[in-house]
Amino acid sequence: MNNAGIKKGNIALFVPHNGCPHQCSFCDQRSITGRNRQPSADDVHAAVRTALSNGRKYDFEIAFFGGSFTAIDREYMISLLKAAHGYVSNGAVSGIRISTRPDCIDEDVLSVLKKYGVTSIELGAQSMCDEVLKANLRGHTSLDAEKASEMIKAGGFSLGLQMMTGLYKSSRERDIYTAERIIALAPDTVRIYPTVTLKNTLLGQLYKNGEYTPPTLEESVDLCALLLEMFEQNNIEVIRLGLHYSEELIGSMECGNYHPAFRELCESRIMLGRFYKEIKDTELENGGSAEVYVHPSCVSKFTGQKRANIEILKKRGINVRVRTDSGIAPLQLKITAVNGK
Repeated sequence: MNNAGIKKGNIALFVPHNGCPHQCSFCDQRSITGRNRQPSADDVHAAVRTALSNGRKYDFEIAFFGGSFTAIDREYMISLLKAAHGYVSNGAVSGIRISTRPDCIDEDVLSVLKKYGVTSIELGAQSMCDEVLKANLRGHTSLDAEKASEMIKAGGFSLGLQMMTGLYKSSRERDIYTAERIIALAPDTVRIYPTVTLKNTLLGQLYKNGEYTPPTLEESVDLCALLLEMFEQNNIEVIRLGLHYSEELIGSMECGNYHPAFRELCESRIMLGRFYKEIKDTELENGGSAEVYVHPSCVSKFTGQKRANIEILKKRGINVRVRTDSGIAPLQLKITAVNGK
């Protein structure tokens, strides 16, 4: 199948909390995924048929998320993989993506995954600081994440790593350190999840007891904008930034900095920072007017939600007129027609 120019997409099936040997401080899989029932082989077939019913608009992967896929009952895991593998074999989908824990990867399980057409493996590293991992009851170490990552890459799989920010006992500095350690492992993709404090979790209890104070939304946006730039500067694609919206998630929040458009907030912060960098040591730094050209997809990202960036610039005496240019890369900008004060 020639997938040139076709967008990538996931046919997602959630295996909520099945097989996970630990109850992490932050975890309530049903609230996070909005699903509670375990999928069957029939569900795999139904999901693929539905996804493909509208034609080949996407280059699809079948993705098994939630829980710890390689820790579930082996016979059950293989039944799901067998159902998915046929679609890889006939070219209907391009591969199978699974997510699991760093301590649930070994040569035996990798051979099974390879046999049934798995192409991408995501590891929930969450933090690369052992004190943070221990405090949040992860049950694995940063070394486990490093070893599993190397095994996955050596096995010819695409490696994805997931990290969380704002965990109990973490800090801005520790989250940046985690990103640096992940960059050193050179994954193909990364997901960044700012911690959301849920009811009926240890983290929720720690919050109510005053032992845990989550970062504010502003603090999370500032940090995650920096992390997003760090990964992109190292040619690592951030394929998710923030949790998916679900009514169950909103209803289960004890507190937190959740925002349904979190990534756009971060990208908006990046573009404002790049504007400031461009005008540094120029006449516009002290106020004036200018035209700013951005990619057509980035107009709202530059202006900010409810035009927040425009209002910030106005308070600095800078008035901008936003123009579009499809030749400019996303999140980049070009400033012209400057009239300083």
